[in-house]
Amino acid sequence: MELKTDNIQEQINQINQKLDLVLHYVNEQRLKSEAIEDLVSDLSIIGKDAFTSAIEELDKQGIELNVDDLKTLVFKFIRNINNFSQLIDMFESLNDLAKDMGPIITEVGIDFTNKLHEFEQKGYFEFLGQMAKLFDNAVVAYNKTTNEPTKQYSLWRIMREINSPEVKQSIGFMLTLLKNMSQETKSITQ
Repeated sequence: MELKTDNIQEQINQINQKLDLVLHYVNEQRLKSEAIEDLVSDLSIIGKDAFTSAIEELDKQGIELNVDDLKTLVFKFIRNINNFSQLIDMFESLNDLAKDMGPIITEVGIDFTNKLHEFEQKGYFEFLGQMAKLFDNAVVAYNKTTNEPTKQYSLWRIMREINSPEVKQSIGFMLTLLKNMSQETKSITQ
């Protein structure tokens, strides 16, 4: 009989241990439940205050919200989340492209500046400036010529005009220019 009572006592002890574990677990769940209830209560108070403050601020600003419009906007936003994601991906790609193109654009700018410096050293800009003046003078001379009645020149008068200092200087300039261009063309082709 003693064996039976020892066996029963051992079972009672095991049941007590299991009961203690269950009670400990129930107590932990009660504490967690109380903590969650406190959190929900605090969040409810904060939410109500935030909602009240938002309503008061909207009222101060004279803004009226239509709940249906707000719901429609939220649903459209949710429906287009994929589109917003694609838009953000596109901006990220453009940002990456700008980062990649930065050094290239800088290099192109440096090359362009160097080429402009080379053109200036060769006298291209001065030449273009002189050509612009020459073209302006040609336009002025053309306008002056078309506004005046055209005179008839005899062969003798043409010879005298060719002998004038202005015509001689113009012919000399043109001949010198053509001669220099011919020499430059020869030096390039050789």
